[in-house]
Amino acid sequence: MLLASYTGKPLEAGLDEAGRGCLAGPVFAAAVILPLDLTIPGLNDSKQLSARRREQLRELICREAVAWAVAEASPDEIASINIAQASYLAMHRAVRNLGVVPAHLVVDGNRFKPYPGIEHTCIVKGDAKYLNIAAASVLAKTFRDERMHELDAAFPEYGWRQNAGYPTVLHRNAIREHGPTPHHRMGFRLL
Repeated sequence: MLLASYTGKPLEAGLDEAGRGCLAGPVFAAAVILPLDLTIPGLNDSKQLSARRREQLRELICREAVAWAVAEASPDEIASINIAQASYLAMHRAVRNLGVVPAHLVVDGNRFKPYPGIEHTCIVKGDAKYLNIAAASVLAKTFRDERMHELDAAFPEYGWRQNAGYPTVLHRNAIREHGPTPHHRMGFRLL
């Protein structure tokens, strides 16, 4: 059972990202503030959930959250500032887009670039420990997958509907055969 909050403060925001290890597409991040008394059975780290369950939880999270926001950093931004900094940029954008100022940020992982004026705590495997981080994990993953499905319509040979831009054999073979697209991360080793 995941814990509702790290600090017990009602406006604590959970943050997570999706798509850090991909060869193509933006990196997405989400920030989610949940009511402290909300229970969401089955909510967990998005990687532990089926795509169908993630979509069901996304609907519930968006409906029940005090506030939520999803943001991204583009492949060009990733190439310009590196994937870690682009992940922090996307997280900062998500926090800025919440519409409320969080009392505290709990961030999945062991590193974060401090957000001005808001204290934060990094929690390794936080998406398997706290509801708000798990909720952010689900939103970041589902919104990113949705974007990759849209991009797949224009570039079906790369298999992004199935691999979401991750370095699968099919994806790398398509890069070999067709070359990179404008959505590939040119600073990454594609082959």
